[in-house]
Amino acid sequence: MYIHKSVLLEEAIKNLNIKPDGIYVDCTLGGGGHSKEILKRLTTGHLYCFDQDDYAFIRAKEVLDPISSNYTFIKANFKDIKKELEKLNVSKIDGVLYDLGVSSFQLDIPERGFSYNSDAPLDMRMNQDAKLSAYDIVNNYSFNEIVKILYEYGEESNAKLIARGIEKERLNKKIETTFELVDVIKKSLPQKILNKKGHPAKQTFQALRIAVNDELRVFEVSINDALDMLNKDGYAVVITFHSLEDRICKKVFKERSTLDIPEGLPIIVKEEAPFELITRHPIEASQEELEYNNRAHSAKMRVLKKR
Repeated sequence: MYIHKSVLLEEAIKNLNIKPDGIYVDCTLGGGGHSKEILKRLTTGHLYCFDQDDYAFIRAKEVLDPISSNYTFIKANFKDIKKELEKLNVSKIDGVLYDLGVSSFQLDIPERGFSYNSDAPLDMRMNQDAKLSAYDIVNNYSFNEIVKILYEYGEESNAKLIARGIEKERLNKKIETTFELVDVIKKSLPQKILNKKGHPAKQTFQALRIAVNDELRVFEVSINDALDMLNKDGYAVVITFHSLEDRICKKVFKERSTLDIPEGLPIIVKEEAPFELITRHPIEASQEELEYNNRAHSAKMRVLKKR
């Protein structure tokens, strides 16, 4: 049994300010931890749960069914939040939650190919019906394309060394598994870098996962659409796990909570921005949570309210 530990669970539920009759969206169902707590607080309200992973629905159903039937699973990328909800005659919502990144059970199921700690086929697709996999990128993309992915999505300062190592290795044979890729990365880097703290493949695996699932563009599209759908006094709660996601969230929340008025105009501005930024600084995991959930270390939560 694969255990999913929801990060910043209490903080997320508190900041959603759930109304018993409200309409809520969990854009990242995963193991259903956040959805379970939202559902507990609904009476006549309804919860819509997005995920692309069939296994997520199997696991979450076991968690949610004992609580209530006031939920609907939507197998779709959350970039289609507006389109998918409109199919169900939902145009306005009272709250939306994003718990970004990869689910615990996706990391813990070796055959999904997300982890550099388990040997498995190079995959990393959150939607297993998708065509593009990490295998395709590693074996078919050009040197420059791989460098760009590693540098932009993994912030990997040794992107060129790793890409050159991949290019060299695949002249002999295809790189088919996670451990084969880890070996290539280790052979590509000088010993002084390998001696540093942290796994040398961490940033490369992050970059490939983001590229395979187009995570950054998808999130920016989705959060903007979700904010457009928020009712008055509705809340958006976003949990990120690396600086690239957090940067997008911070930018979008700032834009939505700031009036675009040219400086120097001789007027008194009485109008308010349509959104209120609740978190001037991101909420991070408590020491207590860090002790039992290692994956909470890099988590940051930001909250925005519709006025």
